[in-house]
Amino acid sequence: MQKFSVDCRQCPRLARHLEDVRQRHPEYHARPVAAFGPDRAELLVVGLAPGLHGANRTGRPFTGDHAGILLYETLHRCGFASQPVSVARGDGLMLTGCRITNAVKCLPPANRPLPQEVRQCNAFLAAEIGALPAGAAVLALGLIAHDAVLMALGLKRSSCRFRHGDRHDLPRGLRLYDSYHCSRYNTQTRRLTPDMFKRVVATIRSDLSRPGGRRTRPGR
Repeated sequence: MQKFSVDCRQCPRLARHLEDVRQRHPEYHARPVAAFGPDRAELLVVGLAPGLHGANRTGRPFTGDHAGILLYETLHRCGFASQPVSVARGDGLMLTGCRITNAVKCLPPANRPLPQEVRQCNAFLAAEIGALPAGAAVLALGLIAHDAVLMALGLKRSSCRFRHGDRHDLPRGLRLYDSYHCSRYNTQTRRLTPDMFKRVVATIRSDLSRPGGRRTRPGR
């Protein structure tokens, strides 16, 4: 099992990019960003990669930029977060039964990781998924995160097609839920509305809260 480290430099292009960012923004975290939340969570949220002025700045996933606004507000509403706003590490925010991570732990140029960088970083995601209890939920924000989850489990992309609002049964009783990413572009163009996203997370909460275990309803 590959252990995550903020000193990871396995992807040369990403390592060089972070060095350039640290030169321009010495006050930024500008290193690989660790996951946030308990290891054995009942919900793992998987994003794409740290944002330049968000997680790359603060060192916490989806914290400090637009992408986290809808995510944390919705997690709070559904009982997964102690407060609706994530500003910085040390702001008092706690996650309950939820962990947030990214398919790629480093800021990629133009927010676009290369396929080989997704593959290189996938061992970290595989370890995070492996630590989840049986019957846990995985929420993939976007196609790249969806495919990274399948890769981490050794599944073919054709086994589960990405579509917003869909649910897929996975090994160990896990279930994968799909949503469009909470990016500024998606929310401002209304490809993803607050109601659309809240329905996905509310469904996860409902499924996890059913009596008799986390998974009681068949996937579609």
